[in-house]
Amino acid sequence: MGSAAIRNSAGDETIFVPTGAALGAEVHGVDLRRLDDAQFAAIYRAWLDHSVLLFRGQALADADLIAFSRRFGGLDFAPVQENGRVSVEGFPELYVVSNVLGSDGVPIGSLGAGEAVWHTDMSYLPQPPKASMLFSLEVPAAGGDTWFSSMYSAYDSLPAALRLRVEGLRVKHDGTFNSGGFVRAGVTPTDDPRTSPGTLHPLVCRHPATGRKLLYLGRRRNAYIEGLGLAESDALLDEIWAYATVDSISWRHRWRVGDLVLWDNRATMHRRDPFDASERRVMHRTQIKGEAPPAA
Repeated sequence: MGSAAIRNSAGDETIFVPTGAALGAEVHGVDLRRLDDAQFAAIYRAWLDHSVLLFRGQALADADLIAFSRRFGGLDFAPVQENGRVSVEGFPELYVVSNVLGSDGVPIGSLGAGEAVWHTDMSYLPQPPKASMLFSLEVPAAGGDTWFSSMYSAYDSLPAALRLRVEGLRVKHDGTFNSGGFVRAGVTPTDDPRTSPGTLHPLVCRHPATGRKLLYLGRRRNAYIEGLGLAESDALLDEIWAYATVDSISWRHRWRVGDLVLWDNRATMHRRDPFDASERRVMHRTQIKGEAPPAA
């Protein structure tokens, strides 16, 4: 899919440039604080087409980020993570991702400086968010890159026999650990997926807006396929994950200050590279309310 462009009522041009990977496009010529209806409609269509959109050079106050996010739907409050419910004062919908310590020695955000493994945001909930946005306020000199993987491509790449095998199965999405490997506040840790908190979702879903089939995996740790023995479930999940996390269906984003990345939480997984813990990284995230993932 090649570049596309539209003009707003003032004649300004917005250009959508695909990354060349299996997913993702960069949007040029737009100020997210000042969007007319035609620009937003084009952004919405591009988000469905490419699953991930990158907007560079944005100057967004917290209220601006909230306002843009709300054009996609109602917003979830910041989730409870390893440090409790960490949000921005006055904006309970803004979740802080950061390794920076506050004056009390407690991190001002979640996930630290280590690797965040492949995951789908909040998939352990009965109604996970349909979209996430991450806005960069401070970034390290190196590391902390975010990778995105297309779950459309993951499903399409499955061998025919494996595709038939996974149809109709449900997978348990664990709520014990977050993507950084931390135990969520108030949760008793367990490594038995049959007894851990979480929700069963269809393994193969149909996207409610595009109609395309996709894999809905969440995260690997403590995942469990309903009705199977633990060893059989683990073996099948390992086989599926091998197709879902390969470089050929992924795109890597290297952050700059002022980047906003919007992704379709129903059609992607993402992960984060580690970075030097002595450097500062501060991000603000919003999440748009979703629905229970529909079976294919």
